[in-house]
Amino acid sequence: MPNDAALEVMPAGQPAVRVTAMPANANVYGDIFGGWLMAQMDLAASSVASLHARGRAVTISVEGMSFHRPVFVGDEVSVFGRLVKVGRTSMHVEVETWARDRHADEAHKVTQAVFIFVAVGPDRRPRAVRPLKA
Repeated sequence: MPNDAALEVMPAGQPAVRVTAMPANANVYGDIFGGWLMAQMDLAASSVASLHARGRAVTISVEGMSFHRPVFVGDEVSVFGRLVKVGRTSMHVEVETWARDRHADEAHKVTQAVFIFVAVGPDRRPRAVRPLKA
């Protein structure tokens, strides 16, 4: 868990994905599966990467996946993605997931990672993408 909750600042703007955690996404103790959270993060990151690539982009790796807090059934989960690096064919998307008890105002960062994508063409081979704007 983060040492100082006061240092947590939710990213500005709208999340790429916002969803309510449901019972089918939880283990027998009511904690949401990490794999479900990771799938939501991949969806958000792919939205950012595909928009920048102006087409199909595929996940090739995930770096630095960290789980900071549990997510519970009923929590509102917001996933934010930000393009942080672009190579010739690859894109790095920094992703943060925040959760809020549906009856409270305060949200907490629960996971973070960097998802790496490669743009692919109709032949499913890597293709060049435009550079990251300064």
